[in-house]
Amino acid sequence: MSDDIRMGRTARKAAGEGAPPAAAKPRARGANATRSQMALDLFADVAADLTCGVDEVGRGPLAGPVVTAAVILDPARPIKGLADSKKLTPQRREALYEEIVERALAFCVAEASVAEIDSLNILHATMLAMQRAVNGLSRVPSLALIDGNRCPVLPMRAQAIVKGDDKVPAISAASILAKVTRDRQLIALHDAFPQYGFDEHVGYGTPRHLEALRLHGPCPHHRQSFAPVREAFEIFGTLTVSRVVSTS
Repeated sequence: MSDDIRMGRTARKAAGEGAPPAAAKPRARGANATRSQMALDLFADVAADLTCGVDEVGRGPLAGPVVTAAVILDPARPIKGLADSKKLTPQRREALYEEIVERALAFCVAEASVAEIDSLNILHATMLAMQRAVNGLSRVPSLALIDGNRCPVLPMRAQAIVKGDDKVPAISAASILAKVTRDRQLIALHDAFPQYGFDEHVGYGTPRHLEALRLHGPCPHHRQSFAPVREAFEIFGTLTVSRVVSTS
C-alpha cells in the first residue's frame, strides 16, 4: 500500500481564489470571560481569514490507526447540522461527510499507523497525524483551531479548544471526516478478521473485543503498546514492536 493511501490524505482546492475579505473587528472581552468564550471569540475574530479546524478519532481503540482531519470551511457555502461526530447517528455523519467534501474550501484526512502508535506512543502519533492533515491542505490557513488541550507543532498560529468539536463548526467538520473515514477502515477490516467484531466496536476495548483477544490472540492491526493487546501477545507469541522514524 502506498504512503499516500496509508495516510488517507485527501484535499481539494476551491475554484477561484480571490482576495480574502477584510478581517472582522476584534471583540471586546470582559475580564471575567471564560476560557471557552475567549476561544470562541478568537474564532469569530479571525473568521474572515483562512482558519482550519483539526480533530482526531481513534486515540482509545486497541486496533487500527489514529485518523485526523483538517477542514477549511467556505463561509459562502454554510453546512447546517455540524456537531461533534460522536453525537450524530452514522447516517447523519455520512450525509454531512458528503456535504463537507463538496462544500469545504479545503480538507485533508491523514493518519498515523499502528506501527507509529506503538513506536511513538498514542499522543505523539496523534500530533504527527494532525501535522500531516494540516500540511496536506491545498490552501494554507492563517490559524489552526485544534480540538483538545494541546497543539501539534505547526507552521501557523494554533489554538487548542477543549470540546472544540462541539463548539467550532470547522472542528466539528474535521471530527466528522475523521470519524467516517476511520469507521469505514475498521468495517473493511472486519471482512478480513471477522472474529474480532470490528464492525461493531471499530477497535474499542468492548467486552466482546477483549474476549476475542483472549480466544484468538491479536492480529497485525492491533496496537501492541496497549495493555490488553500486549498481554495477549505475551500469551500467544513474542511481543515485538517495530521502530519507525518520525517524519513531520
